[in-house]
Amino acid sequence: MNNPENLYYTKEHEWAEFKDEKVIIGITDFAQSQLGDVIFIEFPEVGQEISAGDVFGEVEAVKTVSELYTPLSGKVVEVNDKLEDSPDLVNGDPYGSGWLIKIDPSDLSEKDELMDSDSYEKFVG
Repeated sequence: MNNPENLYYTKEHEWAEFKDEKVIIGITDFAQSQLGDVIFIEFPEVGQEISAGDVFGEVEAVKTVSELYTPLSGKVVEVNDKLEDSPDLVNGDPYGSGWLIKIDPSDLSEKDELMDSDSYEKFVG
């Protein structure tokens, strides 16, 4: 299982990368492996305000449908349009081309509630 050390993680198996004053959000390698082949992703609207812990969409896989939870509060500034035609990017590259959304965070102190790589690894252990 791959858990990059530069990312932060939630108990719901999302990851967050803090980059250029934005936060990139996706699902973890563990999550995609549990879901199986991803076939569809429901995204929030660009411009939508979301709060930490809120559902921001769904990921539909061959095995199941799972809700997506935002690790931080903020405004959605971009969704990964490539996933509309190629949702399997989530399976093949969950930390790269399989990212889901980017947000403009409104409360960076929420970062303190997230797990680092070591803590997440113990959590899914």
